[in-house]
Amino acid sequence: MQKSFRMVHAKIWTLKKHFEGNPTDSNFELKTVELPPLKNGEVLLEALFLTVDPYMRVMAKSLKEGDKLMGQQVARVVESKNSAFPTGTIVLASSGWTTHSISDGKELEKMPAEWPDTLPLSLMLGTVGMTGLTAYFGLLDICGAKSGETVLVNAAAGAVGSVVGQIAKLKGCKVVGTAGSDEKVAYLKKLGFDFAFNYKTIESLEETLKKASPDGYDCYFDNVGGEFSNTVITQMKKFGRVAICGAISTYNRTRPLPPGPSPEIIIYQQIRMEGFIVYRWQGDVRQKALKDLLKWVSEGKIQYTEYIIKGFDNMPAAFMGMLKGDNLGKTIVKA
Repeated sequence: MQKSFRMVHAKIWTLKKHFEGNPTDSNFELKTVELPPLKNGEVLLEALFLTVDPYMRVMAKSLKEGDKLMGQQVARVVESKNSAFPTGTIVLASSGWTTHSISDGKELEKMPAEWPDTLPLSLMLGTVGMTGLTAYFGLLDICGAKSGETVLVNAAAGAVGSVVGQIAKLKGCKVVGTAGSDEKVAYLKKLGFDFAFNYKTIESLEETLKKASPDGYDCYFDNVGGEFSNTVITQMKKFGRVAICGAISTYNRTRPLPPGPSPEIIIYQQIRMEGFIVYRWQGDVRQKALKDLLKWVSEGKIQYTEYIIKGFDNMPAAFMGMLKGDNLGKTIVKA
């Protein structure tokens, strides 16, 4: 019987201590572990691209200090004892912040057979992956955006927001986007947003939103939360829909949260607000969405921008930078 004597050392980023306020280097610890030999049915994965996303800031609360940080990666099978995943297979894996990992194959997702050579594999973590799906289902299912409606999206130059705006344009909506720098606003205009502004430099959010859409908003795709949302809710049309995807303005907050929006407006405007997590949509609907996203990207109908940081050792820096808004588009770490 042939034995595998290959010794593999994995580098792993762990949560050294729980976040309080803004994450700092002292919250993270890099460890090296030796992986055991493969058992039958297992594969050894090597990370090619890893993702950092805002949800990790929240989900880290569920970890114990010393645990590996969670997240997806695009990986290559470098050794296999599972005939379904021969050596060289490219997969999407939820292995967390690690360079190498062992999987029994159950949770692995193969790269789509129709994936074109011209598209980077890292898009499986972004526009044709979790962030693209988040935009797709939040806009089309939760908001139910229809042609002729007005859609507002904040953090609009980020991984999710930039896709929300572009799908809304594909569906015939008027799109208003907000972002935190002039460079990002220029990018939104390039993507075809009807109106985009830098929320950091305007005098009045209320006035600017009114100017962008005097008759209000049908759909609000919220990535930011906090005081920003309270202002938007006052400008929703009757029967307006709000998809609450994230609240990045509150994640690092140590003070109490601001009061929520006025119940009066929500009741009398009959506004529907719904929070959602992308894992709700599985099976056929998820596959159809991925096919739509891949088609739109391949045809140039959805443009993508990646903010790529090289080196696994830079995972914490990439994560902290993303929370501060350093990135234009999707933050990716190239291992």
